Amino acid sequence: MIKIIVLIPLILSLLWFGYLQANKYTLEQGKQGFLYIFVLSGVLAAFYTVMLLLTH
Repeated sequence: MIKIIVLIPLILSLLWFGYLQANKYTLEQGKQGFLYIFVLSGVLAAFYTVMLLLTH
């Protein structure tokens, strides 16, 4: 379970970085996307944690 929570933002960040590189954007231009990725991943991690606690 912890592996998934760690891998989701890592994989999404790598994909976003690849997209930025392929379209010749700078990291500065893409930082909002990284922020979205980390917020979404945090929400997913919190949801899975609550579900784990509720179902045990």
